[in-house]
Amino acid sequence: TLVDRTTRETKIKALPNRKAVAVTQACIGMLKGEQALSITFDNGKEFADHETMATALKADIYFAQPYHSWERGTNENTNGLIRQFLPKSMRLDNLCMHLVQSIEDSLNNRPRKVLGFRTPLEVKSSFGCVALRC
Repeated sequence: TLVDRTTRETKIKALPNRKAVAVTQACIGMLKGEQALSITFDNGKEFADHETMATALKADIYFAQPYHSWERGTNENTNGLIRQFLPKSMRLDNLCMHLVQSIEDSLNNRPRKVLGFRTPLEVKSSFGCVALRC
């Protein structure tokens, strides 16, 4: 899961494994076309290829300190919201792409108190629209 701290926009991708190459390719694919300035990961070995990701996305990569999950609070909270759709006993490596997309859409269209009860997509749309004059 990737979560934007400003808009709370969530991007989810189910992967067949947690190998560094697969995670790196997925993150680059999900963030291509976005302006990510920095990304904070936990200390899992799946982020071993972080330098490739930083170069491809032109973003700074940071790591939370071990056992300090509160340093990634927005992501941890979002993972809890995802668990409302997927029970903890459910395997996540073979999820249907349509189910993952449905969960992502639900979260991105869910009003959030921290956003003044606007949805992440409403907040995101309020940022990037600029009229150009010829």
